[in-house]
Amino acid sequence: MDITTANTNTAGDNPKVPNKYLKVSFLLVAAFAAGFLLKDPIDRAIEDSFPAVPAVQLDFSYLNGVLTELENNFVDPQKIDQNKLIYGAAKGMVEASGDPYTTFFDPTETKNFQDDISGYFSGVGLQVEIKNKELTVVAPLKDTPAFKAGILAGDEIYKINGTSTVDMSANEAVSLIKGEKGTEVTLAIFRQGWSETKDFKMVRDTIKVPSIELKYMEKDGKKIAHLTLFQFSETVYSDFQEAARDISKNKAQGIILDLRNNPGGLLESARDIAGWFLKDREIVLQEKSRNGQAQNDYASGPSTFVSTPLVVLINSGSASASEILAAALRDNRNVDIIGETSFGKGSVQRLIELSDGSSLKVTIAKWLTPKGEAIDGQGIKPTIEVKMTDEDYQQEKDPQLDKALETVSSKI
Repeated sequence: MDITTANTNTAGDNPKVPNKYLKVSFLLVAAFAAGFLLKDPIDRAIEDSFPAVPAVQLDFSYLNGVLTELENNFVDPQKIDQNKLIYGAAKGMVEASGDPYTTFFDPTETKNFQDDISGYFSGVGLQVEIKNKELTVVAPLKDTPAFKAGILAGDEIYKINGTSTVDMSANEAVSLIKGEKGTEVTLAIFRQGWSETKDFKMVRDTIKVPSIELKYMEKDGKKIAHLTLFQFSETVYSDFQEAARDISKNKAQGIILDLRNNPGGLLESARDIAGWFLKDREIVLQEKSRNGQAQNDYASGPSTFVSTPLVVLINSGSASASEILAAALRDNRNVDIIGETSFGKGSVQRLIELSDGSSLKVTIAKWLTPKGEAIDGQGIKPTIEVKMTDEDYQQEKDPQLDKALETVSSKI
């Protein structure tokens, strides 16, 4: 499943400069909660400020000792909730893995995550991830409060309702951004080229995430299908099948597959859709598992559009399963990819449901393109780069789509 760490105070007025000693304390707590001793990273962080601490061999009985001392000594014992403490320890253990995509969800967070995948939730319509240690907008979902407010893929979120996002996990951020319909949330946003952050105030609403939009365009008398995939949700494949039948019925001569601002979702859906554009048994991706071996995933489908002229649109909001699909079409069919470099999330997660309603989303593999190219942290570079400016957005111009229409028309 291709599904896409706590606050500290800050030093001075710069919201992006964490307090050194608080951050060290947070790392120590996370390490103890995990039952590990993070020797080298901790030593490097504190060697200039504190004497060396002798190594101690820890096991999980250590946590029971911490809990006992807390219960016996904490000034407000009535505030101690054992479930919260256990969930907190689980979060610390998972976060200490160092992988931003491996996370623990308590029962409430698990339900929120399942709502996201199903396509219904209450919020402002943002997909976020940690990129280069910053809370970054992967994509605003179309026609949501975030989309209408003008938030763009690649924007960095510095504050949520006044709370700094320094060292905040993507999961914690989502919990703060979501909320009851009709309530307000304010995000302090920084965008490349700006000299300071700007506040975006939005009213939360019920978000129905669309999976597909199909329109028809003409260029030089040729009929082109513009097929947009918004995310790889549970319903996207059935919706895609319906759209594919419509494209065939209308005898479209070319297809623009628009994956811009598609943050990913279910890997299986991307693989199934690839089977309509590729020959049977062509490689969709390579998965590199924990043993270091790479295993190929192959296309399996009707191959209906394998000979149809095709171009793909991507931008910095195209992530994960979107990148898998785009790379598969490029590597197998030499399809032109138009737009901007994609997000660069090259790993696959599995959701493991636990008995109490909580869950663990754990990275089980790194993925490579069919030709063995690693995407994690780098993204897919377009074969034809076309950038969107703030002026383009304001004037509702789309030079990327214009170029895609021109390119696919030339191939017919």
